[in-house]
Amino acid sequence: MKNNIYQKIYNACMRAGSVVKGEKVKGMHFNPLNHDSVNKTAMEALLSVGLYPVCTYTNDIKENFVMVTCNMRIHDVEDPDAFIDVQCSALGALDKFGTGNGMSYAKKYAFLNVLNLKTGMDSDDGYNAVPFQSNQESSEQSNGNNTAQEDDSIDYEALKEDLLQERNKERLIYLINSYGTLIKDLNKPGKPVRLYRQMQDALEVSASKFGLQLTTDNKVG
Repeated sequence: MKNNIYQKIYNACMRAGSVVKGEKVKGMHFNPLNHDSVNKTAMEALLSVGLYPVCTYTNDIKENFVMVTCNMRIHDVEDPDAFIDVQCSALGALDKFGTGNGMSYAKKYAFLNVLNLKTGMDSDDGYNAVPFQSNQESSEQSNGNNTAQEDDSIDYEALKEDLLQERNKERLIYLINSYGTLIKDLNKPGKPVRLYRQMQDALEVSASKFGLQLTTDNKVG
């Protein structure tokens, strides 16, 4: 007797295991959950039980950001009439990378949701969460790390994605207060103007999600 599509989803979930987070990069305060790692784990689990996902995307352009929705339909290859729909959305900045970033994030979280993938590492927030730092602690930490903040090896694209996709207000305030000085430093002579504008836009878009006001130092007022 063949398994129905819900039994197959269950079996895929049981086979999937966990997604190992990536290495920390300079400027980030936690290990990133990479799209490629999630996609690899999810696809291996789904294909192993005869399921195949197809995604379509819709964009809703707002005043200062684009909302990208991933409509994922998971088909049972043994029963063409059987499928499950999953929908997830993500924010992107209004630049040439915004739509692509939003598509990647929306698809990643669709996979995470449908398979309930376990993420994290023993020493990372995914398993052993720690309390949010206060705004004062974050500010002092930022002011004391000027040398690292001016390092050209900082992954600004990863920082931008962190800001745009964060849904927790307290965590977002922490990120803004941590990354704000990094972004402000991009406005110095010799720094790339386009990168500064992209990062500043991302900062303002993320703050506007919760009606947060930024100070001249890119902190939450």
